[in-house]
Amino acid sequence: MKPSKLELQILALLWERGASTAREVLEHMPDGKCRAYTSVLTMLQVMFKKGLVRRTREGVTDRWRPAQPRKKILGNYFGELTAQIFGGNPAAVLQHFLEATNVDDAELAAIERVIREYKRGKR
Repeated sequence: MKPSKLELQILALLWERGASTAREVLEHMPDGKCRAYTSVLTMLQVMFKKGLVRRTREGVTDRWRPAQPRKKILGNYFGELTAQIFGGNPAAVLQHFLEATNVDDAELAAIERVIREYKRGKR
């Protein structure tokens, strides 16, 4: 299942912060848009029905957490994106990313380190 843009924002927040209430999700949404508490709660309930999040009851409130690890959700998402838009070519994805964003020398070094570690793990 491919999450929507808003669902990805909520999942990213939950992956970073850990299990959170709907109010905590509302307070920490990264896009800065003004939303009603009920809108966020409704979105979490829809995500629950889709199997994207799980909930744990704490008194009268629910604490929400991702149902899948980031790697699984984003792996599927990036795999589809790579296949559909870049003809299955990961190098083209990386090239487009580097050309479309401001990547400074420190970030380039971090990317190179990730590639080296990935190559070591593949052997």
